[in-house]
Formats: sequence, structure tokens, C-alpha cells
Amino acid sequence: MEIKLSGKKALVGASTSGIGKAIAIQLAASGATVTLMSRSLDKLEAVKYVLSTSEGQQHQVLQVDFTDFEAYQVLISEYFENNSVDILVNNTQGPATGTALDKSVTDYQQAFDLLFKTVVFTTELALKSMQKNKWGRIINVASVTVKEPLSYLVLSNSIRAALVTWAKSLATKVGKDGITVNSILTGYFNTERIKALNAKKAKEQNISEEEVLKQLEATVPVKRIGDPAEYGCLVAFLASQQAAFITGTQIPIDGGALCSV
Repeated sequence: MEIKLSGKKALVGASTSGIGKAIAIQLAASGATVTLMSRSLDKLEAVKYVLSTSEGQQHQVLQVDFTDFEAYQVLISEYFENNSVDILVNNTQGPATGTALDKSVTDYQQAFDLLFKTVVFTTELALKSMQKNKWGRIINVASVTVKEPLSYLVLSNSIRAALVTWAKSLATKVGKDGITVNSILTGYFNTERIKALNAKKAKEQNISEEEVLKQLEATVPVKRIGDPAEYGCLVAFLASQQAAFITGTQIPIDGGALCSV
């Protein structure tokens, strides 16, 4: 299907690589004006350069560090003083790996700041214009581990579970304003993050990274891991749908093309 988001403004977190980058590219290809958000200014500018401007979009970049919540609050508040968005894609880098026996209360607090507080704070700011305009799309990049936890991702499992239940609660309150809230329960995708996790698992299990990848692929019904571009298509699809059609859902995804431009 062909998706058009002409005239819409999107803010995409962690958008210099992997899934975030793919989302930004697809939203821009669908006609949206995109603000990229991440830590590295050089990488932000590089991604901005490849975004489509076929409809005259003037894309922006916002340099932030999601791991420093106090500094992040200041920067994102300043951004929303002069900008509004129609589509908010809440996405950050993942927290450190480790099991429930490895992590301290401090680790959980840091993960909470990274995965939960940044999302809630940003969403609260974005909602003001969305409610005024009676239109908005809030899409959270979450993980399938909230349904079936992985023992070595205890920080991600725990905090993302809180995030998706918060999102469901929010969806029931803002649906009347034409705003949808959805969480994508991300499976295995070909990203830098999954490559790093595979390398660690390979070392721990004393097997090759290729064997780890084969094990992952075997768990996916289509027997392959997803392409980030497919993820971008899903986000564009969700952004284009009417509020009455889909809201408050938790959508598992491992791959499968959905759109074209």
C-alpha cells in the first residue's frame, strides 16, 4: 500500500542507526517532516542528508543524551517551546544486558530514567498540540520481552513492561481527542544492537556468531530476522491510520513488508 503523511511533523528518537533510522527514512519518504533525535551530531547530520525532501520538507536534528534525564528535560522542553509534532516515535538505545542476579537498584533506576521517564516526559509535551489539533500518533518502540522475558535482558524486560501498560492507560484517555497510542513489541531485527547481543551470546556459549544468528532465525516463523526498513513501514502504517481503527494495541513484529512509496 502507498502511505502518504504529507504535512505531518514527526519526532523520532534514537534515529541515527537501526530501527530509529529506518523509521525516520520511511516517514520522510511518506511525506512527513522529521526531527531526528540522538547523541551524535555528526551521525544526525548524516542521516538528515539522506532523508527525502520530495515534498519540500525541511528536516531538523536535535542532539540529546537519553541517559542524562535532567539535561534531556531541558533540551526537549526547549524544542517544544518552538515546535509541535503530529507523530511521536518514542525510541532510545537499550539498557545494559544482565540477569536479575547481576543488577542493583541503581541499575534499575538508570534504566527507568532511560526507558520510561524520557518517554513519559516527551509524550506529555507532545500531547499539548496533539490535543489542540485533535490528531496525533504516539508510537513506542518496545520489545517482545515484555510478554516473554529474556533472562539476560532483565532491565529491558522490567521497564518496558511498565512502559506498555502506561501506554495502554494513556490510550484510553486520549482516544477521544483523535490520538492513538501504540506499542510495537519488537522481535529480532538486523541492527547494531542485535549484532552486539549476538556477539556476547556467542562468547558466553563458545559458539560462532553465525550459529547464534541461526538459532534466532529458527525461532521466527518466516525463518529470518527482520529488515529495519520493514519496521519503518509498520510505523508509517500506524501513523496513517484513523483513530477509530487502531489504538492502545501491543503489536508483535518480526518482519514482513507492509508498504511502498
